[in-house]
Amino acid sequence: MNHTLIYLICGYVLLLALVYLVQERFIFKPEKLKQDFKYQYDAPFKELFFDIEEGVRINGLHFMVPKPLGLILYFHGNTRSIKGWARYAKDFSRYQYDVVLVDYRGFGKSTGHRNEKDMLKDMQFVYDTLAVQYTEHHIIVYGRSLGSGFAAKIASDNMPRYLILDAPYYSFAKVIERFLPILPIRFLLRYQLRTDKWIKHVNCHTYIIHGTKDRLIPISNSEKLQALNPKKITLIKIEGGGHNNLPSFNEYHSIIRDILQY
Repeated sequence: MNHTLIYLICGYVLLLALVYLVQERFIFKPEKLKQDFKYQYDAPFKELFFDIEEGVRINGLHFMVPKPLGLILYFHGNTRSIKGWARYAKDFSRYQYDVVLVDYRGFGKSTGHRNEKDMLKDMQFVYDTLAVQYTEHHIIVYGRSLGSGFAAKIASDNMPRYLILDAPYYSFAKVIERFLPILPIRFLLRYQLRTDKWIKHVNCHTYIIHGTKDRLIPISNSEKLQALNPKKITLIKIEGGGHNNLPSFNEYHSIIRDILQY
């Protein structure tokens, strides 16, 4: 075996180890907030804390309306914190729904070491806590991009009224493989977030909203998800919509209105 081949093999192995060790830096792009940070919004809200276990506290925001018709539990994408994602609460509160947004471990004020199993457990704890105040029939679970995996898992293990997925992926591993095609991602990836697996066990109706020009997570992901259970999954395509701009389309707001008023 010549030296060049040895160097190539060693370099490839080193790359595999590096991707395995630092993958969280590429998957999660959190905005961290100091514990004494004060949220400020024009709409009525209160700050929530969910104490999961010692050293693990999940931070949330609860936007409230008079005599709510129900609750939207909103799982956001892989960037920022609820400080910024909170601006989308008005898209639901205008239709007389309360909205709760939560930060994953390491995002915003939320604490705790990240791993898929514990993060999913955190979100179930949040759901169980909210289900004491709101009956499940009045809870709608909403997942945006990365959050679609968390939303699908929660909906599969519970009985919310609806599940709404915004620009979801079919297979998280395959999304990553698009950017690192030379690596065995499915073996390296510590976060599988199997939307394709969990959505098969969702008993409520699922609405998927996806832009036709989404370059990050192509709409083919949602088409494959719908094909898993076309009687219970409605796919709504927004022509020209990208990955991060669906709320800029009037059609998006009409869709949300029709779902919430159904």
